[in-house]
Amino acid sequence: METPLIEVRGLRKNFDDVTALSNIDLSIKEGEFFSLLGSSGCGKSTLLRILAGFEQPTEGRVFIQGKDVTDLPPYERPLNMMFQSYALFPHLSVFNNVAYGLKRDRIPNAEIAARVEEICQLMQISKLMNRKPHQLSGGQRQRVALARALVKRAKILLLDEPLGALDKKLREDMQFELVNLQELLKMTFVVVTHDQEEAMTMSSRVALLNDGLIEQVDTPRRLYEYPATRYAASFVGLSNLFEARVSSHQDDVVTLWCDALEAELTVRHVQPLVPDMVVTVLVRPEKVSITNPNAQADNSVVGVIENIAYLGDVSIYYCNLPNGQSVKFTQANVQPAAELPLDWGQKVRLGWRADTCNVLVA
Repeated sequence: METPLIEVRGLRKNFDDVTALSNIDLSIKEGEFFSLLGSSGCGKSTLLRILAGFEQPTEGRVFIQGKDVTDLPPYERPLNMMFQSYALFPHLSVFNNVAYGLKRDRIPNAEIAARVEEICQLMQISKLMNRKPHQLSGGQRQRVALARALVKRAKILLLDEPLGALDKKLREDMQFELVNLQELLKMTFVVVTHDQEEAMTMSSRVALLNDGLIEQVDTPRRLYEYPATRYAASFVGLSNLFEARVSSHQDDVVTLWCDALEAELTVRHVQPLVPDMVVTVLVRPEKVSITNPNAQADNSVVGVIENIAYLGDVSIYYCNLPNGQSVKFTQANVQPAAELPLDWGQKVRLGWRADTCNVLVA
């Protein structure tokens, strides 16, 4: 069995009476782009700082390449870290900011110059070598901070909200640049982010944290399509979540009664469920479509469009049922706005297939 590059066993971290992390077990493979995702205060930055050596766990151990590094200081671990604030030295030029770690390691000057030039060319900041941080844009400062973290050629790079200070357009561009850079350098990136789209775009795998616990570790696609818990389903992407009671389960077809929708639901689910068991049914808005009243649908409800959120490429529709329950659905805006067929107050019949929704037991 392959030894993980990073492994965390039984990790717990307390700050006085507050438990920031509890029962954390995690393995990260070499060459992964791994994201720690979660809302503010969930413990993801604390976990990253423990990996880096800036915080000591209350319990548990941290291993890198099979070696216990729990008690080692940051400078003795085979990793580097890019901080959320970038932490550039304001009085130093771009060249000296990037070269700082190499100078501390007493690398010969000729090698420092060559390595700094190489990484600055890769980060497309060679023309900025003589500038100070205050003379740079936000995107340029981000590149300098990243170059400084990469120039030491550590096996692992830890990044704490690396794109948080950038505007939306630049952040989206840098997401793909980071992925391409990670693949080019064949390094392992561990990134902290609260932005689910960022994690889904960049990561090979994602660990979703909630209140100091890991909810799920999975690929972005599986995290979205097959969330393990109700929290995972609600945090990642838009969701319709309905509590329902199992009526029957034959083969892989589950029939349920949903009080919220006042309707019988049909879901495809492999694992056995017993009658009267209460579960949560997840239906993603893009799986819901408007159906013809005469068409057959595995699941259907009738309601009135109460709100429309226009997002450019798609619109999100909020449909109210007679009992007050709301169902969200989305449609791509492939027609001009003047030709949109749906409007406020319009009565619609919504349907979705049994194989496009999920049953959540946890």
